[in-house]
Amino acid sequence: MPRRKLSEYRSKKLVNDVLSVPYEGWSVVLARETDKVKGYDSYVVKVDQAVKGRFKKGLVLLDIKQADLSKAVKELEEKGYSSFLIEPYVTHEQTTERYLAITHDRSGYSLLCSSKGGVDIEQNAASIEKHPLDGKQDWNVLADKTGIAREQLQRLVQAFKDNFFVFLEINPYLVTAGGITVLDCAIEVDDAAAYFVGGWNEDDIRNPQVTAKRSEEEEVKRLDANSPASFNLSVLNPDGSVFLLLSGGGASVVIADEVHNLGLGKELANYGEYSGNPNTEETFIYTSQVLKLMLASRAKNKVLFVGGAVANFTDIANTFAGIIQALDVYGEELARQGVKIYVRRGGPRQEIGLAKIEAALKKHGLLGGVYSPKTSISEALHTALKGLK
Repeated sequence: MPRRKLSEYRSKKLVNDVLSVPYEGWSVVLARETDKVKGYDSYVVKVDQAVKGRFKKGLVLLDIKQADLSKAVKELEEKGYSSFLIEPYVTHEQTTERYLAITHDRSGYSLLCSSKGGVDIEQNAASIEKHPLDGKQDWNVLADKTGIAREQLQRLVQAFKDNFFVFLEINPYLVTAGGITVLDCAIEVDDAAAYFVGGWNEDDIRNPQVTAKRSEEEEVKRLDANSPASFNLSVLNPDGSVFLLLSGGGASVVIADEVHNLGLGKELANYGEYSGNPNTEETFIYTSQVLKLMLASRAKNKVLFVGGAVANFTDIANTFAGIIQALDVYGEELARQGVKIYVRRGGPRQEIGLAKIEAALKKHGLLGGVYSPKTSISEALHTALKGLK
């Protein structure tokens, strides 16, 4: 998936380096690694797996003494997590917490800021000011509003672009006579850039899930290990409303990214793809796992988008035959839940495949739309998600 979250540890290393602010923190994955943490009287221990709302979920432990660090990490391990961040504990008044974010979307780059940061920023949404970074911005005004020097802000925006960030949030941070203190930081990146940036790599990416994978993910992992074709599946939101069944190649990245651009990123239930010309049986197994996830979701309205670019080698009729077999198994239950399925695909034997899958969707009362390459992927996806916005 193109938008992935970096660990808080890596995010803070990047941001503090750009701001020329010293940073000390320790990334640990095992309780025994707390032996390397030294030098302070008290610490904060956090789950560092891109989990939102950690504080309210009890995944941030405050004012932990040196002797209790191992115990604190074990407490969080028992909740199913495996990546942690330990930092010196900074005491402060909650009223001094500030908020800053940089975003990038179709309209361009923007800076958002508020003097009311912290865990309740959503309740203080009206206090957030949005400033377009369109070349006309007044850096002195932004420096005054954020408490961050104009040169630091300029470097931060440039680092955002250079490192292929798509979202940066510093919440909260403190501005005191001693300088800036970043208490929490989140960065989302375009993971396709992992191969040509120097500031982060694949090892820095975190997934907001506990160690245990769902059975459907494990089944796809086994399928991938025993096939010359390629399969992967990740659950992003078990109760999401947007499900994807994607073929490999650049189109799968484009489709997932477009869901985010349409404002439905939080509704994206899964990401994954199949590629390498899988046979009918393999496609049946893979599709079955996606449909089982879909049936288990508690979302009221659910859409499945079956998509991909125009294939060069993958036999569309064969792979669609596997999808149709899975629809025959789960179609009745999907129809009871009001699921609609949209298809956009092209490649060898596409006419046969598209005709057969359209007939199957009609038979089960699941037809949303079936499109050939004459319809762009973006147009087909917009149509599929129109009812969810």
